[in-house]
Amino acid sequence: MGSRSGNQGEARFTAYVEGLASVIGHADRTRPLRDYCVGLMLPGDRKSVEPMAAITAPERTAAQHQSLLHFVGAGGWSDEKVLSKVREMVQPKIERHGPIEAWIIDDTGFPKTKKGRHSVGVARQYCGQLGKQDNCQVAVSLSIANHHASLPIAYRLYLPESWAEDEDRREKAGVPKDVTFKTKPEIALEQIRSACAAGIARGVVLMDAGYGADTALREEVTALGLRYVAGILPHTSVWPPGTRPLPPKRWSGNGRPPKLIRRDDKNKPCSVKALALPRTAWRNVRWREGSADWLTSRFARVRVRPANRDYWLSEPRAEEWLLIEWPDGEAEPTKYWFSTLPENISFRALVNFAKLRWRIERDYQELKQEVGLGHYEGRGWRGFHHHATLCIAAYGFLISERETIPPSRPRRPAFVKEFALPKNQKPRGATAQNRASYSEFDRYHAAAPYQRIG
Repeated sequence: MGSRSGNQGEARFTAYVEGLASVIGHADRTRPLRDYCVGLMLPGDRKSVEPMAAITAPERTAAQHQSLLHFVGAGGWSDEKVLSKVREMVQPKIERHGPIEAWIIDDTGFPKTKKGRHSVGVARQYCGQLGKQDNCQVAVSLSIANHHASLPIAYRLYLPESWAEDEDRREKAGVPKDVTFKTKPEIALEQIRSACAAGIARGVVLMDAGYGADTALREEVTALGLRYVAGILPHTSVWPPGTRPLPPKRWSGNGRPPKLIRRDDKNKPCSVKALALPRTAWRNVRWREGSADWLTSRFARVRVRPANRDYWLSEPRAEEWLLIEWPDGEAEPTKYWFSTLPENISFRALVNFAKLRWRIERDYQELKQEVGLGHYEGRGWRGFHHHATLCIAAYGFLISERETIPPSRPRRPAFVKEFALPKNQKPRGATAQNRASYSEFDRYHAAAPYQRIG
């Protein structure tokens, strides 16, 4: 039984790699592609090139190191094509458990030491992993998701203005000439437009306040025919229920007729934090994150009109939902969202969409801790993106294999040949665990988080 399941697992992995190989061009890239993905899925604290080379080819480590280094750092294959192929192969596995429900916008940071300031895109900026500003790289992603799983389908490094305008550093890091400075919301919008053009199954766009506070982004998402649940900041202005801007001034007959809506001291918007809601507006609502216990918090929702700079508009903005969370024990509400979901959506469904962003947080945790998303040690634009693409590819295979690894199955069946390091060899960044003998699939059989998710 173990041998049969091992052969089936090997066959699935081989088919998966062949699918990826079909879009990377030269046939001689297939072997390093396979070995790189295997290295990312094996146990170990470092998933940089040198430790992976030592584990996947212990008898020819130097040659393997050069092969993998060239493949990820200089290989002329397309990240977009590989990510598209990953989605094509993995999305049907996700949809076995239900349709795509959401597109999730997010970004993630990779802390760097001061010595790492020459790595592409490194600057002093906010790093979510650290919860403060520091020397780091930041990448923006778009993921498709349902409650079973999620998968990044687009991924791009944010290039700060200081980098975008520095020709010398751009040239040394190999930043393409067509890459110009874009804000994170602009990068996210570009990814959303590409997903729409590719005909990817649509979902509700979910974003935290770092993106949801951008009025232009929300409006562009709506213009693309997509609905959203967008985190916003407490000072965001709205027209309370039953109020709206004043119409344009009456034309005097001279000059151009006034077209802009107005506000005055008596008729003006307020911040979402200052919005007065009756006690009856608040309800306890439950939702679930993966296989965890049900979670409960207190929410209120109300129909409002976003008011940001609407004095430059000729018509008031349409009403949409304002969702507010005020957990028990807190002195005041802690989170706010705008949503263009239908007016007749249930309270629980609205909260469920707002909370589905936990999927991308889990993705980044596992991509970093289990697959080595932040372990690339090169400095160039191409290598940074190639490594991330291959991490997403490895992660995609693990997602597709989840349902084949029920908790009752032995964790470490011998699927395929094992790799063993010489006892006296210790690659940089390797731990004692790295120097053990591994099956190519030990990585996900031994990883409890993958058995718990879904």
